[in-house]
Amino acid sequence: MLWDLDGTIADSRELHWRAWSDVMGAAGYGVTERQFRHSFGQRNDLIIGTWLPGAEPGLIQHLGEDKEVRFRALVAAEGLEPLPGVHTWIERLAAAGWRQAIASSAPRENVEVMARALGLTTRMAVLVSAEDVSHGKPDPEVFLVTAARLGVPAARCVVVEDAPAGIEAARRAAMRSIGVGGGPLEAADVVAASLADLPRDTFERLVPQR
Repeated sequence: MLWDLDGTIADSRELHWRAWSDVMGAAGYGVTERQFRHSFGQRNDLIIGTWLPGAEPGLIQHLGEDKEVRFRALVAAEGLEPLPGVHTWIERLAAAGWRQAIASSAPRENVEVMARALGLTTRMAVLVSAEDVSHGKPDPEVFLVTAARLGVPAARCVVVEDAPAGIEAARRAAMRSIGVGGGPLEAADVVAASLADLPRDTFERLVPQR
């Protein structure tokens, strides 16, 4: 069972926005929420390069690192709420013997602080982050690495994702997928507005006769 993190387990968009706003403002660069919405989910270097065309690589790295430090501080101070149905499914799958992992494109320190804030550290056997792979989604590397560390064949894995790139990565990895949220996720094997809407046998139907 492979979980994406941002937007799938928890909605951290507001904290990411506040972190960007604080860091860019302190450095003397204004950024609007509209700019943030259009860039959310991209790598920091691409985001800053779009906001500050021609910026020096050193400045881009400095701002990106400061933003992640600020984001982690906000998560640690304010916590995170899981999206509807998340904890129910994590506990249900754990009770049924499923091995679970987080497979995220976020920096490792972000993944770790978010997992702690959400109370997931005892339920996730593996945490895979940006530092563990060379290619981002839709490349399947993050899911293949996670499956290998779990010791589970790709064909026995189910990916839960909120982004089309993640669903495509699951397809390329030859894994079944569940798309949650309001995005264009029709390529997933199962699509639901929320994990709370999934029938109880959803995962067993995707990977039967475990």
